[in-house]
Amino acid sequence: MTLTLAEILMARGTIKGVADATPLVPATAISRILGTELLLKLEICQPIGAFKLRGAYNAVTSLPDGAIGVTCCSTGNHGRGVAFAARQRGLRAVVCMSELVPQAKIDGIRALGAEISITGKSQDAALAESLRLCRDEGLTEISPFDDPRVIAGQGTIGLEILEQRPDVGTLLVPLSGGGLAGGVALAAKAINPAIKVIGISMDRGAAMVASIKAGHPIEVKEYASLADSLGGGIGLQNKLSFQLCRDLLDDIILVTEEEIRDAMQMLFFEERIVAEGACVVGIAALKAGKLPPSTKPMATILTGRNLDMQIFTQIMTGQDITLGDMHLKGRQYTSPL
Repeated sequence: MTLTLAEILMARGTIKGVADATPLVPATAISRILGTELLLKLEICQPIGAFKLRGAYNAVTSLPDGAIGVTCCSTGNHGRGVAFAARQRGLRAVVCMSELVPQAKIDGIRALGAEISITGKSQDAALAESLRLCRDEGLTEISPFDDPRVIAGQGTIGLEILEQRPDVGTLLVPLSGGGLAGGVALAAKAINPAIKVIGISMDRGAAMVASIKAGHPIEVKEYASLADSLGGGIGLQNKLSFQLCRDLLDDIILVTEEEIRDAMQMLFFEERIVAEGACVVGIAALKAGKLPPSTKPMATILTGRNLDMQIFTQIMTGQDITLGDMHLKGRQYTSPL
Protein backbone atom coordinates (compact mmCIF):
# COMPACT_ATOMS: atom_id res chain seq x y z
CA MET A 1 0.00 0.00 0.00
CA THR A 2 1.13 3.53 -0.71
CA LEU A 3 -0.25 6.90 0.24
CA THR A 4 0.50 10.37 -1.10
CA LEU A 5 -0.83 13.88 -0.70
CA ALA A 6 -3.00 13.25 -3.77
CA GLU A 7 -5.07 10.65 -1.88
CA ILE A 8 -5.53 13.06 1.03
CA LEU A 9 -6.74 15.77 -1.35
CA MET A 10 -9.17 13.29 -2.89
CA ALA A 11 -10.42 12.34 0.58
CA ARG A 12 -11.11 15.99 1.31
CA GLY A 13 -13.54 16.06 -1.60
CA THR A 14 -15.22 12.85 -0.45
CA ILE A 15 -15.86 13.96 3.12
CA LYS A 16 -16.74 17.57 2.25
CA GLY A 17 -19.88 18.75 4.02
CA VAL A 18 -20.03 15.69 6.28
CA ALA A 19 -16.81 15.40 8.28
CA ASP A 20 -14.70 18.47 7.54
CA ALA A 21 -14.11 22.12 8.43
CA THR A 22 -13.88 21.87 12.22
CA PRO A 23 -12.73 25.04 14.03
CA LEU A 24 -9.13 25.78 15.00
CA VAL A 25 -9.29 28.03 18.05
CA PRO A 26 -6.75 29.62 20.41
CA ALA A 27 -6.41 28.13 23.88
CA THR A 28 -6.12 31.61 25.32
CA ALA A 29 -5.79 30.82 29.02
CA ILE A 30 -3.65 27.72 28.58
CA SER A 31 -1.32 29.64 26.25
CA ARG A 32 -0.78 32.26 28.95
CA ILE A 33 -0.08 29.62 31.57
CA LEU A 34 2.33 27.58 29.43
CA GLY A 35 4.06 30.50 27.73
CA THR A 36 3.42 29.10 24.24
CA GLU A 37 0.70 29.98 21.75
CA LEU A 38 -1.42 26.83 21.59
CA LEU A 39 -4.21 26.21 19.08
CA LEU A 40 -6.90 23.55 19.46
CA LYS A 41 -8.34 21.69 16.46
CA LEU A 42 -11.88 20.91 17.62
CA GLU A 43 -12.63 17.46 16.23
CA ILE A 44 -15.03 17.18 19.16
CA CYS A 45 -17.38 19.15 16.88
CA GLN A 46 -17.75 16.26 14.43
CA PRO A 47 -21.28 14.75 14.13
CA ILE A 48 -20.10 11.66 16.05
CA GLY A 49 -18.00 13.72 18.47
CA ALA A 50 -14.66 12.44 17.17
CA PHE A 51 -12.20 12.79 14.29
CA LYS A 52 -12.63 9.13 13.31
CA LEU A 53 -15.58 10.04 11.11
CA ARG A 54 -13.18 11.45 8.52
CA GLY A 55 -11.37 8.20 7.77
CA ALA A 56 -14.36 5.93 8.30
CA TYR A 57 -16.59 7.97 5.99
CA ASN A 58 -13.90 8.13 3.30
CA ALA A 59 -13.38 4.36 3.45
CA VAL A 60 -17.04 3.27 3.62
CA THR A 61 -18.09 5.71 0.90
CA SER A 62 -15.39 4.24 -1.37
CA LEU A 63 -16.74 0.67 -1.16
CA PRO A 64 -18.22 -0.86 -4.33
CA ASP A 65 -21.98 -1.14 -4.73
CA GLY A 66 -21.86 -4.90 -4.13
CA ALA A 67 -20.63 -4.58 -0.54
CA ILE A 68 -22.97 -6.38 1.88
CA GLY A 69 -21.67 -4.91 5.10
CA VAL A 70 -18.67 -3.72 7.08
CA THR A 71 -16.85 -4.69 10.23
CA CYS A 72 -14.03 -3.20 12.28
CA CYS A 73 -12.21 -3.45 15.56
CA SER A 74 -12.38 -0.33 17.67
CA THR A 75 -11.67 1.23 21.05
CA GLY A 76 -14.84 3.27 20.49
CA ASN A 77 -14.62 6.24 18.18
CA HIS A 78 -13.65 4.40 14.98
CA GLY A 79 -16.60 2.09 15.54
CA ARG A 80 -18.85 5.09 15.91
CA GLY A 81 -17.54 6.50 12.65
CA VAL A 82 -17.99 3.22 10.78
CA ALA A 83 -21.51 2.85 12.19
CA PHE A 84 -22.42 6.39 11.10
CA ALA A 85 -21.02 5.91 7.58
CA ALA A 86 -22.58 2.46 7.16
CA ARG A 87 -25.99 3.77 8.17
CA GLN A 88 -25.63 6.51 5.54
CA ARG A 89 -25.10 3.80 2.89
CA GLY A 90 -27.65 1.36 4.28
CA LEU A 91 -25.02 -1.28 5.09
CA ARG A 92 -24.83 -3.74 7.96
CA ALA A 93 -22.08 -2.84 10.45
CA VAL A 94 -20.52 -5.06 13.13
CA VAL A 95 -18.09 -3.39 15.53
CA CYS A 96 -15.71 -5.65 17.47
CA MET A 97 -14.31 -4.38 20.77
CA SER A 98 -12.45 -5.68 23.80
CA GLU A 99 -13.74 -5.79 27.36
CA LEU A 100 -11.66 -2.67 28.14
CA VAL A 101 -13.89 -0.35 26.08
CA PRO A 102 -16.02 1.95 28.29
CA GLN A 103 -19.77 1.28 28.27
CA ALA A 104 -20.51 4.84 27.15
CA LYS A 105 -18.71 4.21 23.87
CA ILE A 106 -20.45 0.87 23.35
CA ASP A 107 -23.85 2.50 23.88
CA GLY A 108 -23.01 5.30 21.45
CA ILE A 109 -22.13 2.85 18.68
CA ARG A 110 -25.21 0.74 19.25
CA ALA A 111 -27.38 3.87 19.05
CA LEU A 112 -26.14 4.37 15.47
CA GLY A 113 -27.53 0.97 14.47
CA ALA A 114 -24.38 -1.16 14.53
CA GLU A 115 -24.12 -4.65 15.98
CA ILE A 116 -21.60 -5.05 18.84
CA SER A 117 -19.23 -7.97 19.44
CA ILE A 118 -17.23 -7.92 22.69
CA THR A 119 -14.22 -10.23 22.41
CA GLY A 120 -11.34 -10.74 24.83
CA LYS A 121 -9.25 -8.24 26.74
CA SER A 122 -7.23 -6.70 23.91
CA GLN A 123 -7.60 -4.90 20.61
CA ASP A 124 -5.77 -7.78 18.96
CA ALA A 125 -8.55 -10.17 20.03
CA ALA A 126 -11.16 -7.77 18.66
CA LEU A 127 -9.25 -7.58 15.38
CA ALA A 128 -9.19 -11.36 15.11
CA GLU A 129 -12.99 -11.44 15.44
CA SER A 130 -13.36 -8.70 12.84
CA LEU A 131 -11.22 -10.67 10.38
CA ARG A 132 -13.27 -13.80 11.10
CA LEU A 133 -16.44 -11.92 10.16
CA CYS A 134 -14.80 -10.94 6.88
CA ARG A 135 -13.85 -14.54 6.17
CA ASP A 136 -17.04 -16.27 7.31
CA GLU A 137 -19.76 -13.69 6.58
CA GLY A 138 -18.36 -11.71 3.67
CA LEU A 139 -18.15 -8.37 5.45
CA THR A 140 -15.52 -5.78 4.49
CA GLU A 141 -13.02 -4.86 7.18
CA ILE A 142 -12.43 -1.15 7.79
CA SER A 143 -9.16 -0.91 9.71
CA PRO A 144 -9.05 1.87 12.30
CA PHE A 145 -5.53 2.85 11.23
CA ASP A 146 -3.93 0.63 8.56
CA ASP A 147 -6.13 1.42 5.56
CA PRO A 148 -4.97 4.06 3.04
CA ARG A 149 -8.51 5.45 2.72
CA VAL A 150 -8.82 5.79 6.49
CA ILE A 151 -5.40 7.41 6.83
CA ALA A 152 -6.16 9.76 3.93
CA GLY A 153 -9.34 10.86 5.69
CA GLN A 154 -7.49 11.57 8.92
CA GLY A 155 -4.80 13.40 6.97
CA THR A 156 -7.32 16.06 5.95
CA ILE A 157 -6.95 17.43 9.49
CA GLY A 158 -3.37 18.36 8.65
CA LEU A 159 -4.53 20.17 5.50
CA GLU A 160 -7.10 22.17 7.43
CA ILE A 161 -4.76 23.19 10.25
CA LEU A 162 -2.16 24.61 7.88
CA GLU A 163 -4.79 26.32 5.74
CA GLN A 164 -6.27 27.91 8.86
CA ARG A 165 -2.88 28.83 10.39
CA PRO A 166 0.09 28.49 8.00
CA ASP A 167 2.44 29.77 10.72
CA VAL A 168 2.04 26.69 12.97
CA GLY A 169 5.50 25.32 13.73
CA THR A 170 4.67 22.16 15.70
CA LEU A 171 1.77 19.70 15.66
CA LEU A 172 1.13 17.64 18.80
CA VAL A 173 -0.79 14.56 17.67
CA PRO A 174 -2.30 11.84 19.89
CA LEU A 175 -0.65 8.55 18.89
CA SER A 176 -2.28 5.13 18.92
CA GLY A 177 -2.42 2.89 15.84
CA GLY A 178 -0.89 5.68 13.79
CA GLY A 179 -3.66 6.43 11.31
CA LEU A 180 -4.13 9.96 12.64
CA ALA A 181 -0.47 10.73 13.32
CA GLY A 182 0.72 9.20 10.04
CA GLY A 183 -1.93 10.91 7.92
CA VAL A 184 -1.50 14.31 9.56
CA ALA A 185 2.30 14.10 9.33
CA LEU A 186 2.17 13.17 5.65
CA ALA A 187 -0.17 16.05 4.79
CA ALA A 188 1.57 18.64 6.96
CA LYS A 189 5.10 17.82 5.81
CA ALA A 190 4.03 17.80 2.16
CA ILE A 191 2.85 21.39 2.64
CA ASN A 192 5.62 22.53 5.01
CA PRO A 193 8.63 20.19 5.22
CA ALA A 194 10.02 22.20 8.15
CA ILE A 195 7.03 21.61 10.44
CA LYS A 196 7.58 19.33 13.44
CA VAL A 197 5.05 16.58 14.09
CA ILE A 198 5.26 14.96 17.53
CA GLY A 199 3.30 11.88 18.50
CA ILE A 200 2.12 11.66 22.10
CA SER A 201 0.74 8.67 23.96
CA MET A 202 0.22 7.29 27.45
CA ASP A 203 3.16 5.61 29.16
CA ARG A 204 1.49 2.19 29.65
CA GLY A 205 0.60 0.00 26.69
CA ALA A 206 1.65 2.36 23.86
CA ALA A 207 1.89 -0.17 21.01
CA MET A 208 3.22 2.11 18.27
CA VAL A 209 5.99 3.40 20.54
CA ALA A 210 7.06 -0.12 21.49
CA SER A 211 6.89 -1.24 17.86
CA ILE A 212 9.07 1.60 16.59
CA LYS A 213 11.63 0.83 19.30
CA ALA A 214 11.58 -2.84 18.30
CA GLY A 215 11.87 -2.04 14.60
CA HIS A 216 8.70 -3.94 13.69
CA PRO A 217 5.08 -4.25 14.87
CA ILE A 218 4.74 -6.08 18.19
CA GLU A 219 1.98 -6.87 20.64
CA VAL A 220 1.88 -5.15 24.02
CA LYS A 221 -0.09 -5.66 27.18
CA GLU A 222 -3.09 -3.32 27.30
CA TYR A 223 -4.07 -1.33 30.39
CA ALA A 224 -7.12 0.65 31.41
CA SER A 225 -6.34 4.33 30.88
CA LEU A 226 -7.90 7.77 30.97
CA ALA A 227 -6.67 7.87 27.36
CA ASP A 228 -8.57 4.69 26.48
CA SER A 229 -8.87 5.77 22.83
CA LEU A 230 -5.10 5.37 22.50
CA GLY A 231 -5.14 1.75 23.63
CA GLY A 232 -4.79 -1.34 21.46
CA GLY A 233 -2.23 -2.90 19.17
CA ILE A 234 -1.19 -1.80 15.70
CA GLY A 235 -1.54 -5.25 14.08
CA LEU A 236 1.40 -7.57 13.52
CA GLN A 237 0.84 -7.38 9.75
CA ASN A 238 0.73 -3.56 9.74
CA LYS A 239 1.49 -2.39 6.21
CA LEU A 240 1.24 1.39 6.29
CA SER A 241 0.70 3.32 9.54
CA PHE A 242 3.79 1.85 11.24
CA GLN A 243 6.02 2.96 8.36
CA LEU A 244 4.47 6.43 8.23
CA CYS A 245 4.95 7.03 11.97
CA ARG A 246 8.45 5.59 11.99
CA ASP A 247 9.55 7.75 9.08
CA LEU A 248 7.63 10.99 9.57
CA LEU A 249 7.27 11.67 13.30
CA ASP A 250 9.99 13.96 14.64
CA ASP A 251 9.63 12.68 18.19
CA ILE A 252 7.36 10.63 20.45
CA ILE A 253 6.55 11.64 24.03
CA LEU A 254 4.83 9.57 26.72
CA VAL A 255 2.68 11.00 29.51
CA THR A 256 1.46 9.48 32.77
CA GLU A 257 -2.11 9.00 33.93
CA GLU A 258 -1.58 11.78 36.49
CA GLU A 259 -0.42 14.13 33.73
CA ILE A 260 -3.43 13.21 31.57
CA ARG A 261 -5.78 13.88 34.50
CA ASP A 262 -4.16 17.25 35.18
CA ALA A 263 -4.47 18.24 31.52
CA MET A 264 -8.15 17.23 31.40
CA GLN A 265 -8.74 19.48 34.40
CA MET A 266 -6.78 22.34 32.87
CA LEU A 267 -8.71 22.12 29.59
CA PHE A 268 -12.04 22.10 31.39
CA PHE A 269 -11.41 24.78 34.01
CA GLU A 270 -9.35 27.15 31.83
CA GLU A 271 -11.06 26.71 28.43
CA ARG A 272 -14.44 25.20 29.50
CA ILE A 273 -14.03 22.23 27.15
CA VAL A 274 -15.11 18.65 27.85
CA ALA A 275 -12.83 16.17 26.09
CA GLU A 276 -11.54 12.61 26.35
CA GLY A 277 -8.25 11.84 28.03
CA ALA A 278 -6.74 10.89 24.67
CA CYS A 279 -7.37 14.45 23.44
CA VAL A 280 -5.27 16.18 26.05
CA VAL A 281 -1.98 14.28 25.80
CA GLY A 282 -0.44 17.20 23.90
CA ILE A 283 -1.48 19.62 26.64
CA ALA A 284 -0.23 17.10 29.22
CA ALA A 285 3.22 16.98 27.62
CA LEU A 286 3.47 20.77 27.56
CA LYS A 287 2.17 21.19 31.12
CA ALA A 288 4.62 18.57 32.43
CA GLY A 289 7.57 20.34 30.81
CA LYS A 290 8.27 17.48 28.40
CA LEU A 291 8.26 19.94 25.50
CA PRO A 292 10.08 23.28 25.52
CA PRO A 293 8.10 26.48 24.84
CA SER A 294 8.11 27.54 21.20
CA THR A 295 8.33 30.92 19.50
CA LYS A 296 6.05 29.60 16.76
CA PRO A 297 2.43 28.54 17.39
CA MET A 298 1.77 24.95 18.35
CA ALA A 299 -1.44 23.11 17.53
CA THR A 300 -2.97 19.96 18.98
CA ILE A 301 -6.03 17.94 18.03
CA LEU A 302 -8.93 17.48 20.45
CA THR A 303 -9.81 14.13 18.98
CA GLY A 304 -13.09 13.25 20.73
CA ARG A 305 -15.63 13.93 23.46
CA ASN A 306 -17.21 10.47 23.87
CA LEU A 307 -16.19 9.81 27.45
CA ASP A 308 -17.81 8.39 30.55
CA MET A 309 -19.29 11.47 32.20
CA GLN A 310 -19.34 9.84 35.63
CA ILE A 311 -15.55 9.41 35.52
CA PHE A 312 -15.19 12.90 34.08
CA THR A 313 -17.18 14.32 36.99
CA GLN A 314 -15.01 12.42 39.48
CA ILE A 315 -11.88 13.85 37.88
CA MET A 316 -13.18 17.41 37.89
CA THR A 317 -14.27 17.20 41.52
CA GLY A 318 -10.90 15.84 42.67
CA GLN A 319 -12.03 12.31 43.49
CA ASP A 320 -9.91 9.16 43.35
CA ILE A 321 -10.17 7.05 40.17
CA THR A 322 -9.59 3.32 39.70
CA LEU A 323 -8.14 2.33 36.31
CA GLY A 324 -7.93 -1.45 36.21
CA ASP A 325 -5.01 -2.34 38.48
CA MET A 326 -4.08 1.31 39.09
CA HIS A 327 -5.43 3.64 41.76
CA LEU A 328 -5.21 7.29 40.73
CA LYS A 329 -5.40 9.61 43.69
CA GLY A 330 -7.65 12.61 43.25
CA ARG A 331 -6.37 16.15 42.83
CA GLN A 332 -8.33 19.38 42.86
CA TYR A 333 -7.37 21.81 40.12
CA THR A 334 -6.18 25.28 41.08
CA SER A 335 -5.70 27.85 38.34
CA PRO A 336 -2.35 29.68 38.36
CA LEU A 337 -3.96 32.69 36.66
